[in-house]
Amino acid sequence: TLSLSGNSLIGNANLITKVYFPRIILPVTPALVGLVDFAIGFLLFIGLMVYYQLALSWKLLLWPVLMIPLMLFTSGLGTLLSAMNVKYRDIKYAVPFIIQLLLFATPVIYPASAVPERFRWLISLNPLTGLIEAFRAVCLPERPLDWSALGISLGVTLCLAVISVIYFNKAEGYFSDIV
Repeated sequence: TLSLSGNSLIGNANLITKVYFPRIILPVTPALVGLVDFAIGFLLFIGLMVYYQLALSWKLLLWPVLMIPLMLFTSGLGTLLSAMNVKYRDIKYAVPFIIQLLLFATPVIYPASAVPERFRWLISLNPLTGLIEAFRAVCLPERPLDWSALGISLGVTLCLAVISVIYFNKAEGYFSDIV
């Protein structure tokens, strides 16, 4: 989603220069497509849980709610990267590197509990940490939901979304000239 969002303005340069429309649609669209894909994956996940007779918990109702900040994060970061990519063309080469750094800085392949206690505050500044841990807690009934990490993730995600929209709106004036 970040790769598609980051390159969305450059990839649609002919559309930007010919017709005026709300250009923020271009980097947000891949996040919406990813949201549909994620929802389909959730339905398959529920089907597998039923097939393997795993206990369905009330916490599964939080899954659609958690998808909203995840989409907000990806669309916010994608919007910021797409606006920066118009002016600084090397951003498209840095995006895969940024994604790889986010993968290792986020507890995807390891739990957040594997990080020493003194560094947990640092890893909790990553907005994906609280979200991924919340998705884990939703899927595993015996795992508690860490509301403080989720709250930090929501706060950082909202700040990122606001900053990216402000930057995008300021940069939008020169898109058609530079593209």
